[in-house]
Amino acid sequence: MDGAAGGLPLDLGLYTASAAFAGITAATSTLPPHRAWGAVAGIGYLVAALLAAGQLLARRRRPDTPLAGTAARSAITALTWATTALLPLAWQSAQRSAGRTDRAQEEVVVVEHSGARLIHDGTPYLGHDTIAALPPGEQLLGYTPYQPGMALFGLPRAALDTWWTDARVWFALATALTLALAVRTLRANTGRHAAADNRARTDAALLRAVQAATVLPVCALTLATGGDDLPVLALCLLALAYAATGRPGRAGLAVGLAGALKLFAWPIALVLLFWAVTRRAGGRYAIGAFGLPAAALLPAFLVDRDALVENVLRFPLGQGLVTSPAASPFPGHLIATGLPAGRAIATGLLIAAGIAIAVHLLRRPPRTAATSALICGYGLLAAIALMPATRFGYLLYPLALLVWAPALRLAAPDGSSSADSPAEAADSA
Repeated sequence: MDGAAGGLPLDLGLYTASAAFAGITAATSTLPPHRAWGAVAGIGYLVAALLAAGQLLARRRRPDTPLAGTAARSAITALTWATTALLPLAWQSAQRSAGRTDRAQEEVVVVEHSGARLIHDGTPYLGHDTIAALPPGEQLLGYTPYQPGMALFGLPRAALDTWWTDARVWFALATALTLALAVRTLRANTGRHAAADNRARTDAALLRAVQAATVLPVCALTLATGGDDLPVLALCLLALAYAATGRPGRAGLAVGLAGALKLFAWPIALVLLFWAVTRRAGGRYAIGAFGLPAAALLPAFLVDRDALVENVLRFPLGQGLVTSPAASPFPGHLIATGLPAGRAIATGLLIAAGIAIAVHLLRRPPRTAATSALICGYGLLAAIALMPATRFGYLLYPLALLVWAPALRLAAPDGSSSADSPAEAADSA
């Protein structure tokens, strides 16, 4: 499907379906930031669909036209990201700075408050007693269920209250720079060893991978209204790019930075550890992958250990003063809320899935970055489906990881798609 007509039919389908999704979101969402996003993004997706249709017509008239090539498709992808993610983000940030209180999701406020606390108190976390003293309606916002590094994105707002200090602006900047570095890493590696046809295939695969991390509605909507997951995802993709190009130390640093922001990166760090061990580089990789998150936790632990435990452990495990509002209707949530002892059943299924993945990693550790991405993607998809409390937006992780895998395989050091053994590829799929 992706190779048909130079990928243009799939581009057209992506933008058309996304325009429909944005329109439905604008008309039916119960969340004001989401409705505002849909109103702007729908137009951006519609323009992209019209441009993709024009490219398809141009290609049918002249198959070798540069108007339908990868460079032109990349330009439309960049334009689409600007109109469906960056423009809604800037618009909502400006409205919020002007006084609108319904132009950001709760995580934006939480990150900005954690940045202010980091400056004044030396820790981004409030303790149990302090949260308990808040009015009931504000206790949820008192929790910071992130790793300490996420508070850095709240520092600009702590220094100056204006639209460009909105945490989402800095999420977007970090995401763009990190993705650009990942793409450059893979393209440079391909350029050293690949023939022209393989270079073209790699560029096409990279474009599709970038689309999955930027213009896909689950990514564009998340960045424009909340945004905290996108830098984490981008750093994980960069780690996989470094792994594909044989740089375990840099892979560890990238995924370690992601782990210092959010727990979602830790399963990816564990999978890549097995990859690094197959390269006899486990120690070099682990220094960054696990040393950076530990170093980020240490100051908060020394300043207020109980506050750290309350926010990073008790709240995500459902033991805080309030529970997470995450309640997307995935199987785990439906089991937890609809069956007797449902939470225990869902937790048991989640643990069983984790054990199955662990057994697979021990028996067949991934030997390539592409296989690692597949294991991470399918593993996170299973975890999201089975978690008692989760969000639809978390799907951006497995979707981007799975679409990233072909580009990683094409950019492998031997320059072929045979970097995975047949048995390993079949097992991972």
